Amino acid sequence: MSFKIYTKTGDTGQTSLIGGVRVPKFHLRIESYGTVDELNSYIGLIKDSITNTQFQAILAEIQDRLFTIGSLLASDPEKSKMKVPDIFEKDIELLENEMDAMDKTLPELKSFVLPGGNIVASHCHVARCICRRAERLVVHLATETEVNPIVPKYLNRLSDYLFMLSRKVVIDSGAAEIAWRPRM
Repeated sequence: MSFKIYTKTGDTGQTSLIGGVRVPKFHLRIESYGTVDELNSYIGLIKDSITNTQFQAILAEIQDRLFTIGSLLASDPEKSKMKVPDIFEKDIELLENEMDAMDKTLPELKSFVLPGGNIVASHCHVARCICRRAERLVVHLATETEVNPIVPKYLNRLSDYLFMLSRKVVIDSGAAEIAWRPRM
C-alpha cells in the first residue's frame, strides 16, 4: 500500500499536530520539532561522513531518540490520545558515558576551541549549534505548554556530546584543535 506524500492540507499555512489540532506553521511547537528534525538530518550527515563504526552506531541511536523527541513535540499534550514513544534517563546516561570515554583519550581542554579541524568536526559544530537552538526553542515552548522535562535535558547533553565528538574526531585524525586566542 502506498500513500501520497502531499496532502494539500498545509497550503494555507496551517498544519496538524498529532491529535488533530491545527496550528499555524510558524507556531513555536512547529519551530521546536522542525529544528529537531533539522538537527536529525545533520546528525545523519555526520553519521555518513564518519568512519568509526562505534560512533556511527551511537549516532544512529541519537537519530532514533531525536525522532522520538520530534514525536513528543508534535503531539498536543491536551488533545492527543495517540501513544508516542518516550525518552528515558538511560538515553541521557548513554551520552554521558560516551563523553566520559572520549574524555579519557583527549588532551585537557585549556582554552576555548574554534570550530574546525576537519570536515567531520566542522559538521559536529554545526550540529551542536542547531542542537542549542532546538534546546532554546523547547525551553521557550515549555513556558507556554507542557513539555516533558527530559526533552530539553537530552538536547542539552546532546550538544555537549557533539562538542566532545568534534574534539575526538580532530584528535583521532591527527589534526590539531584550533585554540581561540583572543586579541588583547
